[in-house]
Amino acid sequence: MATNNYSFTNEFILIGLLYQPDLKPLLFVMFFAIYLITMVGNLGLVILIVMERRLHTPMYIFLGNLALMDSCCASAITPKMLENFFSGDRIISLHECMAQFYFYCLAGTADCFLLAAMAYDRYVAILSPLQYHARMSKNLCIQMVLGVYIAGNLHSMIHVGLLLRLTFCGSHQINHFFCDILPLFKLSCVDPFINVLMVFIFSGAVQIFTVTVVLISYLCILFTIFKMQSKEGRGKALSTCASHFLSVSIFYGSLLFMYIRPSSDKDGDKDVIAAIFYTLIIPFLNPFIYSLRNKEVISYEKNCTSKKSNILKQVSFPVTS
Repeated sequence: MATNNYSFTNEFILIGLLYQPDLKPLLFVMFFAIYLITMVGNLGLVILIVMERRLHTPMYIFLGNLALMDSCCASAITPKMLENFFSGDRIISLHECMAQFYFYCLAGTADCFLLAAMAYDRYVAILSPLQYHARMSKNLCIQMVLGVYIAGNLHSMIHVGLLLRLTFCGSHQINHFFCDILPLFKLSCVDPFINVLMVFIFSGAVQIFTVTVVLISYLCILFTIFKMQSKEGRGKALSTCASHFLSVSIFYGSLLFMYIRPSSDKDGDKDVIAAIFYTLIIPFLNPFIYSLRNKEVISYEKNCTSKKSNILKQVSFPVTS
């Protein structure tokens, strides 16, 4: 039978980023530092938004969930990548691989919808400031966030379910630092046409819908800003959108470079570099992008710091009667 020519497997070997052994210690330290700062920054932002009532607004609700999903993405990928720098076999089981891809796909899908929701939020805030609280009510925000998580989980389950129908064989080596869907297709013994079609349909629909929302929102915002007669008003409006637009540009730029290029132009090393950007660098940068330009977050961080210093002074120098 034809299947006798294949060596079937339930394990894979991740070989991305491991071509130059001399760089392993440097890469380990660099990515460990990025992961540590990513987790502290994003989870710190989530805690900040949860604790401070003044930040319970639509923009910060979306931002908090974006930070949570960035933490999820980093935690799904980075620990295994760091382990593989000094692992002898660099093996990942099929079930670990599917779990890693599930959470990566969930975080990526949720990020797309959250960035679109944030763009719509800025659109309403700038074009209809007087109706903002009516149009972006707390209930609507909660419904939008629930919709984001439902869409993210459904999208992940569809692709993981379709991946499990494939039989993997061949070299068993994934030229990547995590289990992404396209490298897995290359190891399939059976034709992954259905899987590729579903990626095109579902992932394409997610990308087209969210990119369209972002583009329309920002075109309307820019058109409104250019009509403003006040330079101060234009500057304030541009400042409000600048951090989000920067994050969107980096995220979609690396994502489109990774998945939209023709297959003839694809190169394993370039794919790995692009993947580093949207799985590690963007979650690392987002807390800085959104916090350093945000006066409300900075003021609350200063208040927390001053309160902690006062408490420490009281503990260190107790008042004696």
